[in-house]
Amino acid sequence: MTSPDPKADLHRYLQSARDALVWKLEGLSEYDVRRPFTPTGTNLLGLVKHVATVELGYLGDTFGRPSGEPLPWLEHAGETNGDMWATADESREFVVGLYRRAWAHADATIEALPLETVGRVPWWPAGKDEVTLHHAVVRVIADTQRHAGHADVIRELIDGAVGMNEGNDSMMPGDPAWWEEYRARLEQAARDAGKNG
Repeated sequence: MTSPDPKADLHRYLQSARDALVWKLEGLSEYDVRRPFTPTGTNLLGLVKHVATVELGYLGDTFGRPSGEPLPWLEHAGETNGDMWATADESREFVVGLYRRAWAHADATIEALPLETVGRVPWWPAGKDEVTLHHAVVRVIADTQRHAGHADVIRELIDGAVGMNEGNDSMMPGDPAWWEEYRARLEQAARDAGKNG
């Protein structure tokens, strides 16, 4: 058994979520990475843009370590919800590059500061804006994992691709016929329950 290293544990879970989210873009067209799949516009590239913005805020600005990255969608005159989608002029390379730079900046903050370091979240109400680095990292992990889950569902809807990362689909073994029969059983169970309630 090795001695605990909380920063390494946090970083491992954060990086796993980052990698999963970016992997969901691989092999898709520009249209598919941008098209909205829900009534509120959830889309793959927007999820990546959002989490990049979140990392730069919580693991940069909050601890007095601004990245210098221009984020015009956060400006006062920026488009409402502008961090949740990519314009036609914001290429996939731009958004993924921004996210990778956000990783590097966040990782430098985590490396440089003790987990007990207190920062101030600029967009939280005054008097309730203090947060430790440990809490901020956990918050970013939770947010990134949540959005990686959204990306899982969207990617499956696009082309049926599933999994945590390349080489690990984390799914029960089964051929397409098995999955079709399985889904039919779930549909029937839902219909039966619907009749009873």
